[in-house]
Amino acid sequence: MEASSSARPPRSKVNLRTPEVMAHVQAEVEQHYRSELVERIRGNQGVYNSAKTTIRLAREFGFCYGVERAIDLAYAARKVFPDRHVYLLGEIIHNPDVNKQLAAMGIESIVSKPDSVALDSLTDEDVVIVPAFGAEVKTIAEIRQRGCQIVDTTCGDVMSVWRRVRQNAKDGITSIIHGKAQHEETRATASHALGDKGAGHYLIVLNLQETGIVCDYIRHGGDKAKFLAQFEGAYSGGFDPDLHLRKVGVANQTTMLRAETGEVQHHVQNAISERDGNVENFRFFDTICGATQDRQDALFHLLQEPLDLMIVVGGYNSSNTTHLVEISEQKLPTYFIQNAERLIDSNTIQHYDIHQKTEITEDKQWLHNKENLIVGITAGASCPNNLIEETILRLLDLRGDSVS
Repeated sequence: MEASSSARPPRSKVNLRTPEVMAHVQAEVEQHYRSELVERIRGNQGVYNSAKTTIRLAREFGFCYGVERAIDLAYAARKVFPDRHVYLLGEIIHNPDVNKQLAAMGIESIVSKPDSVALDSLTDEDVVIVPAFGAEVKTIAEIRQRGCQIVDTTCGDVMSVWRRVRQNAKDGITSIIHGKAQHEETRATASHALGDKGAGHYLIVLNLQETGIVCDYIRHGGDKAKFLAQFEGAYSGGFDPDLHLRKVGVANQTTMLRAETGEVQHHVQNAISERDGNVENFRFFDTICGATQDRQDALFHLLQEPLDLMIVVGGYNSSNTTHLVEISEQKLPTYFIQNAERLIDSNTIQHYDIHQKTEITEDKQWLHNKENLIVGITAGASCPNNLIEETILRLLDLRGDSVS
């Protein structure tokens, strides 16, 4: 059925979190993602000892509150609207196993970008779930126009960034966003950086190298055409570096490395200070997600322990998980796996290479034969405990150990 293009009155909100619904949801979620083994190890200060292997878990890993809330709401939407089409904008979180489970429940994933054919097919009988990353302003407007029931699972930390960048736009300040230009969260944040009237501006920088290019332009100016070509697809319409780098505020994708965002902020602040003689035209807010930081801090703490290797479990497109790999690989052999199936045998492992940006298969003795092997394990905020348990069990099996 084709949806009318005329705007419909907004639907009234439906309380999905009633005691009856949430009791059903909690039972399903625990069945799908809970791990008694992981809870037991956590209760033993994160250490599991077997005959030949020691497992050390980071103090903080796996699902954060925002992810748990998003999954709960998705399950609740399926429960409350059993006879309606329930759609999800893209992925609920960056974990393929979780998204596969939602698909098995009849929740259909559709393209999250505005003006897509998928959005054109929505009707006022449909339910649309906004993922934890949020969605672009124009996308939400299109869905509202079609009269859909919206279930918004956007993380509160993400919305905090949106408030900051909207204020920047209101104050005539360009938001320099430290993030990945094609990431759903960064696209959503960039759309909010345009402000309520659409007159704001943003520039997205991925890393310190790109930050250096921006800082050099702030200090000295330069070839505008070359600058815009370097950042193609990462700035707002009508962005002019000669005009819109006069007043800037640094924001970030909430799952970036805090230390790197801090350096981005420091470099931009210094550039403004050197150009103007003061920092009146600079603004910064610390908007790194608390759960992201907790997992990074916990990994730094774990890396102080004696370890032979590290396993990082999670979706390969998960930004916060990728940063855990970046931290760990500086200290010891680190393997980024999607799930336990990637542990083929003690000589063969499939893992994601964050530099080549592809999954690779290595045939080498990655799992040592030493008498007491110590393996560190952590996971990003989008990884459920059941996947961590399966990884532990597979490691012990490959070592000839068993769970007591």
